[in-house]
Amino acid sequence: MKKTMMIIGMASAMLLPFSACQQTQRENPLLEESTLPFGAPDFSKIQPDDYLPAFEEAIRQQRENIQKIVECQDQPTFANTIVPFEESGRLLDRVARVFFALTNADKTPEISETEKKVQPMITELENEISFNKELFKRIQAVYDNEHDTLQGEDKKLLEEIYKDFVRKGALLSDDKMERMKEINLRIADLQQQWGDMLPDATNEAVVWVDDKEQLAGLTEADIAQCQKDAESRGGKAPYAIVIVNTTQQPLLSSLDNRELRKKVFEASVHRADGTGKFNTFPIVCEIAKLRAEQGEIMGYPNYAAYSLENTMAKTPENVYAFLKSLISQYTPKADAETKAIEDFARSYQPSPLTSPLQPYDRFYYSAKMKKQLLDVSDDEVKPYFNVDSVLINGVFYAANRVYGLNFKERTDIPLYHPDMKTFEVTDRDGKTRALFYCDYYRRPTKRGGAWMDEFAKQSRQRNQMSIVFNVCNSAKAPEGQPSLLTWDEVTTMFHEFGHALHAILSDCQYHRLSTTDVARDFVEMPSQFNESFASIPEIFDNYARHYETGEPMPADLKERMLKSITFQTAYALGENLAATCLDLAWHTLPSKDVPTPDKAAEFETEALRQIGLLNPQIPPRYSTSYFNHVWGSGYAAGYYSYLWTEVLAVNIADVFAQRGALDPATGQDMRDKILSRGNTGDLMQMFTDFTGMEQPDASSLLKARGL
Repeated sequence: MKKTMMIIGMASAMLLPFSACQQTQRENPLLEESTLPFGAPDFSKIQPDDYLPAFEEAIRQQRENIQKIVECQDQPTFANTIVPFEESGRLLDRVARVFFALTNADKTPEISETEKKVQPMITELENEISFNKELFKRIQAVYDNEHDTLQGEDKKLLEEIYKDFVRKGALLSDDKMERMKEINLRIADLQQQWGDMLPDATNEAVVWVDDKEQLAGLTEADIAQCQKDAESRGGKAPYAIVIVNTTQQPLLSSLDNRELRKKVFEASVHRADGTGKFNTFPIVCEIAKLRAEQGEIMGYPNYAAYSLENTMAKTPENVYAFLKSLISQYTPKADAETKAIEDFARSYQPSPLTSPLQPYDRFYYSAKMKKQLLDVSDDEVKPYFNVDSVLINGVFYAANRVYGLNFKERTDIPLYHPDMKTFEVTDRDGKTRALFYCDYYRRPTKRGGAWMDEFAKQSRQRNQMSIVFNVCNSAKAPEGQPSLLTWDEVTTMFHEFGHALHAILSDCQYHRLSTTDVARDFVEMPSQFNESFASIPEIFDNYARHYETGEPMPADLKERMLKSITFQTAYALGENLAATCLDLAWHTLPSKDVPTPDKAAEFETEALRQIGLLNPQIPPRYSTSYFNHVWGSGYAAGYYSYLWTEVLAVNIADVFAQRGALDPATGQDMRDKILSRGNTGDLMQMFTDFTGMEQPDASSLLKARGL
């Protein structure tokens, strides 16, 4: 995914009294307001054994704050109930945001062990708060008495809190409440197991290579990276090909050795399906069954119907209608693309394909075909995509031109890993808006993919600005060499920074409503839209410069490279559609129909067959057994949102193109009507206010993808 965002829940439960774990030797830095600029977390002081006691004390404080609300003798009001509830978990939020950043980006054994203790605590407190009848009575009283008179963000905050309680089961009977508590606890435990198993499975799936000759086709830089990856993983062989989180593996476009390509592809596909050391299917099937039961307890036919109610799409039927429209237009394009690649492969010299095209062949021959037809390859363009230039002269430059933001590196802010960088973000008037961290290089302690999150969310109520970070998984070059990117990695950086902009430009009163806390099928829009700046000529020419000479990419290479962006794009759409339909297939099942673990792979095959996407040439971007968005993150029944929001993003990009792609007035309009507003209003209305369109226009999606 390009983006995997962690939504911190309401809080967690203390299993032991704080006094049992209280530190006596030193003050716990997590329990004190940071003295660093902007309240940044002080990683120079935080130690792994600080987290558990910090969670316990933060939980104790939130429990105490909730009890004060419940015991208040005054008539419930927005001021004495809703605002105190919104602020009740400030310490816990601060601790959790720092800790869970590390569980994803730098999960050491110490962090992993603490996570196993913390997750049940969090879920227990969420249950405790969600099903606190006296607390809900006060919230409901405010909703009944003040909803019609409150205005603006106050009204929206009340609505969100009230509806959140209702959706979590506050109106259920006692027996159903108890069952929901049990389900919540069990799902949290299963997701913890998933979070431990999948990174281990992906690391275990590494393909060891004994002989450099087997790596023919790779650049010297790629081979050096394979050597470095082998060393960092124990050196079982001189070289290692690391498996990334998606099904297809980037190196397959270059590896000449077909047997090695097959080995790498199968290592990816089978990393966690039980054919090897790891099997996530028991976790998957139990989570799916429990989620289905949650939906049924809440009165819905399945989990997807329950989950989608608060999104722009509203229902599974609307999502399927959207997807089927795309599938009908996509299928003939995909078939033609596959035939063209296979025809090329059979005539390719020096190594024509003599057997049927396989999925591990597709990237290889597609790359050769692109090179022959467009005379361009990744190896040719990567010298112009130095990661530092892409960041400073591309990502930051675009944000300056469009939104008036400025970036200054801060070397005085402690980091959780030396590969990171930190920047102070200021506005046109010189006022500081945010602190931005970037962590772009892969390592064994980091999960796969790319994402954005925050150490602190913007809130005027808390006098807090955004402290935001982006994480990617690009290869770090050996010492003394530049780290060069593929085009996909370039657009990933722009994508994740689009999420960061949603936080940096947020201007909301309340923490709950600010930054990226919007519906899943809206949250990916700013990030997907921000990708469009990567290929705008002024931006591209500013960052696409040779790492040695500083010269811009030659005009003819630039033309060929930009044409190649839409070369054979049916694959990218198809793998996304297949993953999306898998997600929905699992989450539209009633609980009684969820398959057993031994039938999970068969279920996946049949689900793809029924929707018309069972294509061995274009497998799902994520297969069921390693679909982290769905089983380990917050995208259950929501992976469609990447395609849905791409439509919104294309529509918004069209508005920018009409007004001037880098027009500051249009950028200000985007800030005012969308990026600054978080979840403070109706999301479709925000889209309409900016574009003038009553509804998104999906017809432009395939055109934008070159299809």
